[in-house]
Amino acid sequence: MNTSSFFFYDLETSGINARTSRIMQFAGQRTDLDLNPIGEPYNILIKLSDDVLPDPDAILLTGITPQQTLQDGITEAEFCKLFMEEISVPGTCFLGYNTIRFDDEFMRFLLYRNFYDPYAWQWKDGNSRWDLLDVTRMMRALRPEGINWPFTAEGVCTNKLELMTKENNLMHDAAHDALSDVTATIAVAKLVRDKQPKMFDYLFSIRNKNDVSKLVLSGQPFVYSSGRYPSEFIKTTVAVHIGMHPSSQNALVYDLRHDPTPFLKMTVEELVDAWRYTKDRESIRLPVKGLQFNRAPAIAPLSVLDDESKKRIQLDTTTVEKHLAILKSGAGFYDKVAKAAEQMNLERDKRQAVQFRAQAAARNPDEQLYDKFIPDQDRAKATSLLKAQPAEISSFASSFSDERLKNLVPLYKARNYPKFLTDEERSAWETHREHALVEGGTGSRLAQFGARLQELGQSETDEQKQYLLEELRLYAESIVPTLEN
Repeated sequence: MNTSSFFFYDLETSGINARTSRIMQFAGQRTDLDLNPIGEPYNILIKLSDDVLPDPDAILLTGITPQQTLQDGITEAEFCKLFMEEISVPGTCFLGYNTIRFDDEFMRFLLYRNFYDPYAWQWKDGNSRWDLLDVTRMMRALRPEGINWPFTAEGVCTNKLELMTKENNLMHDAAHDALSDVTATIAVAKLVRDKQPKMFDYLFSIRNKNDVSKLVLSGQPFVYSSGRYPSEFIKTTVAVHIGMHPSSQNALVYDLRHDPTPFLKMTVEELVDAWRYTKDRESIRLPVKGLQFNRAPAIAPLSVLDDESKKRIQLDTTTVEKHLAILKSGAGFYDKVAKAAEQMNLERDKRQAVQFRAQAAARNPDEQLYDKFIPDQDRAKATSLLKAQPAEISSFASSFSDERLKNLVPLYKARNYPKFLTDEERSAWETHREHALVEGGTGSRLAQFGARLQELGQSETDEQKQYLLEELRLYAESIVPTLEN
């Protein structure tokens, strides 16, 4: 990877589900590898299309109303063009604060439904991705010197961006404003790099999936920081690879903090039960988790653990060596874990199949990104569609072999070029909106939206939040009456 610049970015969205929610604000700043700004920052509102109702809680958090996006924003198609031409340039490392688990997913779905490759922006032409959240977690556990680390009111360690900036007197004017969060993230990056440059550079160097897999698959124990591990151990443990997940590209790793003895004796069914998450579990949950090579996990060789680090994470090498020896003696343990993983996947697939059959008619092509890869023959056609005049877009639907893309064409045209819809297309769009917003009675999106709006209206006393709730009510009224005419 020939990385020449960082691009820090952050999103504010209409909800937390990347499949059904939308990006309302995009902000970003390019820097050089020394974290010096390059050019001016981006701060863009994206129009919310009228087949989507935002989650009221999300709007109260961000303060961005649908009306603002319509007045000052650009369409998704306009944004995608700008993003691909100006931002996704060769040698860019995209990063932020929890971007890999949240923002990246929204970007993928946005690009997919607008006929761009949803993945290439993060790997093609030397591009890559990274995430500072797990970096700060490992810094806190292994090399905390020089940084003030925040705690919650209950005394639990936390690495929330707004608390990191507050504790270290870094500028952060408005949490949950995308541009303010970008500025704050760059400030945190400078802080951790300046105080612990070796750890910062190391984690940057190992973000690539090939380097990650090399360390994980070596068979040697490694230090691993993840949000899935308990706060009392500063989200950090020592893990070892036990095998690959039978139904995915995830590595299965065992947390050597825990004695494997009771788990080695379990049957497949008992392992399945031990793996399930429950808040009231009295016994230890099966200490096995998936590790995705392409998500830039914060991992490091065991040699980084010094005496102080061992005390902080409450784990010593003697315990690690003892548990590793027990784990290696458990012949057939991985085979049972793999079967347990397959059984859990089958149960999940059955639940999803029931849900899919119940909602088959309602299934929206917008949500089908991960169903399968887009056929190669359709990629060139998608490129041609993006170059076409608005009046020509409809003709592309029949040329795609992928049913998802065929069904996306009229939605893409209606959202981005509504003035060019024929009477028949406009009628089809209204049918789609009715389906998306009001079908389902009390379970419809509109009914859920109204119920939550009423709940918040009764409980919120803040004047600004009451204003936002009123704006949401007016917005809903503005887009729903057309469905009833």
